[in-house]
Amino acid sequence: MERRRFLKQATLTAAVMAFIKGEVFSAPANRRDFNFKEIRNGVGYFTEQGGTIAWLNAKTGYAVVDSQFPNTAVNLIQELKNLGDKPIKYLLNTHHHGDHTGGNIAFKGIVEHIVAHQNALVNHKLAAEKANNVDKQLFATTTFGKGWRAPLGDERIEAYYYGSGHTNGDVVYHFQNANIAHMGDLMFNRRFPFIDKENGAHIGNWITILDTVVKQFDGDTIFIFGHAKDPQQITGNKADILAFRNYLDSLLIFVQKEITAGKPLSEILKATTIPGAPEWTGDGIQRSLNAAYTELTAR
Repeated sequence: MERRRFLKQATLTAAVMAFIKGEVFSAPANRRDFNFKEIRNGVGYFTEQGGTIAWLNAKTGYAVVDSQFPNTAVNLIQELKNLGDKPIKYLLNTHHHGDHTGGNIAFKGIVEHIVAHQNALVNHKLAAEKANNVDKQLFATTTFGKGWRAPLGDERIEAYYYGSGHTNGDVVYHFQNANIAHMGDLMFNRRFPFIDKENGAHIGNWITILDTVVKQFDGDTIFIFGHAKDPQQITGNKADILAFRNYLDSLLIFVQKEITAGKPLSEILKATTIPGAPEWTGDGIQRSLNAAYTELTAR
C-alpha cells in the first residue's frame, strides 16, 4: 500500500515538474525577459515564467495575483516600485501550484496580507512538506471558504470559489471597477491543461464553473488566463472561456466513448487530438486523457 502511494505521488510530482519546466524553457530565445503591461484602470499583467501574474496599482498601494517563481517575482516587484513608492497590500494566490506560489517568498517582509482559499493553503503546505522546502515558502495569512472581498484605493477586489476544478482550491479574483477577472489555472487558452486529480480536480465541475463564470460576468469583462499556448493570448473574453469549456466537455465525451468501446487506457493515450476541440494542440494531451479516464472510471 505504501509503495503504491509512493509511486502515485512520484508520478504526480513528475507531471507537475514537467509542466513547470515547460513553462520555464518554452519561451523563444528572442523574447523579452518579461512583459509588464497595464490593461486598463490601473490593472495589468506580468509574464515571464510560470502562471500569469495580475497586478493593481491603486492610490493607496498595490495588489498582486500569483507570484510565479522567486527569480521572476523580484522583477515584478521592481516594476511596481518603478510606478511609485507604495506598499504592497495584498498578494492573492489563485491556487497552490509552485509556478503560482513559488515566488511568494520574494514578498516576505514587504506584503501586508497573503490571501488564498482554505484548500489551497492546505495543499500548499502539504506540497512543501513532501518536497522538504517549507523554508522556501511563504504561506497565506488570510484564508476563506466561498468568497472574500477588500477595497484598495478606488478599486474593489472580490474572490469567488466555485468548488473543485483544476484543483479543489482554485479561485477567481475580480477587480470590479476595472472589470478584469484573473481566472488562474481555471483557464488554459488553447493549451492542454494540467488536471490535478491528486489535489481534488474535477473535470465535470470545472465545466460547471466555466458556465457560471460566463453567466456571472458581463460582455465587457477582460479575463486573464493562467496559461496560454501563445504568450500574446493570456487575456481574452467569454468566447475563449466557452472554447475551453468545449474542450473539457469534448474530452469527457471522447474518453467515455473510448471506454464504452472497450478500449484500455493504453490505447486511449495514443490519441493526439480531442475530437471537437482541434484548437488545443501541443504537448500534454496525455495529462487530460489520464485525468478524464480516472474520473469516468471512478463513477
